[in-house]
Amino acid sequence: MCSLCGILGCDDHWSHAVARDGVYTRNTDRLARRAEAARRAKGANAALAHLRLSFGDWQGRSYVLRSATGKTALFDALGHLWPEAEALSGRVLDPLDPDWLDRIEAALDAEQGG
Repeated sequence: MCSLCGILGCDDHWSHAVARDGVYTRNTDRLARRAEAARRAKGANAALAHLRLSFGDWQGRSYVLRSATGKTALFDALGHLWPEAEALSGRVLDPLDPDWLDRIEAALDAEQGG
């Protein structure tokens, strides 16, 4: 499937939750959803920095992952992040690797001035 079809086909992922009957979310308005997306991107970028990958929002509806060499991948849900990161980096990734988790924590601490 091309990226555009994938983007047009997905509009109701739990991470994009909006306030409606039967759905709990703290993202009750557009600004809260954007702030939550920014927090997710910050964490993902801390996790991917040592792979020289950058993660971001694409048009407020999908995500984009970029490599240092200019490769890109567009996807519609955070659940696709790790497979896309593996594909762009050419490595098998273990998000629970203790060394990797230590690097992520150190990056976030440094960013917060701690």
